[in-house]
Amino acid sequence: MRYLDPKNDLIFKRVFGEHPKITISFLNALLPLEPGQKILEIEYLQTELVPDTPAIVKNSIVDVRCKDTLGRQFIVEMQMFWSNAFMNRVFYNASKVFVRQLKKGIKYKKIMPVYALSLVNENFEKDIDDYYHHYQMRHQKHSSKKIDAIHLIFIELPKFTYKNHSEKKLTVLWLRYLSEMDKLMSMKEEKFSLPPEILEAMELTNESNYTPEQLLAYDKYLDAIRTEEMFREDAEEREALREARGEARGEAKGERKKALMTAKNLKVLGLLSNKQIADATGLTMEEVEEL
Repeated sequence: MRYLDPKNDLIFKRVFGEHPKITISFLNALLPLEPGQKILEIEYLQTELVPDTPAIVKNSIVDVRCKDTLGRQFIVEMQMFWSNAFMNRVFYNASKVFVRQLKKGIKYKKIMPVYALSLVNENFEKDIDDYYHHYQMRHQKHSSKKIDAIHLIFIELPKFTYKNHSEKKLTVLWLRYLSEMDKLMSMKEEKFSLPPEILEAMELTNESNYTPEQLLAYDKYLDAIRTEEMFREDAEEREALREARGEARGEAKGERKKALMTAKNLKVLGLLSNKQIADATGLTMEEVEEL
């Protein structure tokens, strides 16, 4: 029995974009919801965010978008690679969803919060050990004062695999589902009591549930990811080589400058011949004579 990677675009959208009970459990486990704010029901919404203004041609498509009975909206995305532009894209999409709530006859106080949850399969906060990053507008001086409007949540999945987890059980199980499926499978084989939503999500990754055409799309996505990784590695190697060459040129330039200064000082002293100065500094006779 083969289980597919739930981070794959095909699997992720099928699991979380077609099964409300699974998505509710997932969101309740991973979102920074206050006590009493638990999500009870959701309704799936269109994932393509088309601009209202014709002059703006920047369309966005997210993996999963839904809202609950309170009107709160949730955007979920699985991102295999990190770029600084991705954070701006997430903020742009969340802002667009937030603003679109203000339709004719709707008062500002009726606008509900928007939560954008991004699962990132790459570490981007190199100087922070935590894998969970929650961004929200707060008072700069009094951090307890905040605006409950837009929440950006970024989870670095690779960091989760080596941390000691003190989070609630359901949070750990869902993150294991995404990044430590083997451990989750071991728990299942050992008859560990897993929530029904987790078990259903695991079953949805079973290869036998997919058609040959879907499995082909699955493999093509993996190939695209591997190709992107190769391009990124090549780009990093080229950049490292350029930096090394630049450092080498800088060192050579510094050494030459030092040699010219030494030769000039020796000529002023008049104790050595031009040939002796050239031999001592590594400069040519012509360079020494021109000083």
